[in-house]
Amino acid sequence: MFEQAVSRDSRSSVTDWLLRGAIAAAFVMFGVEKFTDPQWVKMFQQIGFGQWFRYFTGVVEVLGGLLLLIPWTVTAGLALLACTMASATLLWATLLGQPANGIITGAFCVGLVLFWLNRRGS
Repeated sequence: MFEQAVSRDSRSSVTDWLLRGAIAAAFVMFGVEKFTDPQWVKMFQQIGFGQWFRYFTGVVEVLGGLLLLIPWTVTAGLALLACTMASATLLWATLLGQPANGIITGAFCVGLVLFWLNRRGS
């Protein structure tokens, strides 16, 4: 007669928080590296858009990571990071001429999309 509301079990909430925290930590680290690692200066010189693009990318990655930690902004954070990784994949394949290196960023993009789809379904 009466239906009970289906709520997420505590394990899936804990898993969600752990995955979001791990993804956030990784992208905050990736973003901060853009400001401190000389290797990124060289790579962004090869891209040819100027160093402002390196700073922009670092800010986007840090911001995307932080958005994952706020429950109502997770989708925005995942979208921002997935677009960044898709763009990085295209840059590796075209401007940098090293499509094999784009496999890693492509895998990150696919992983972020799959994580979003999994969250959406639950």
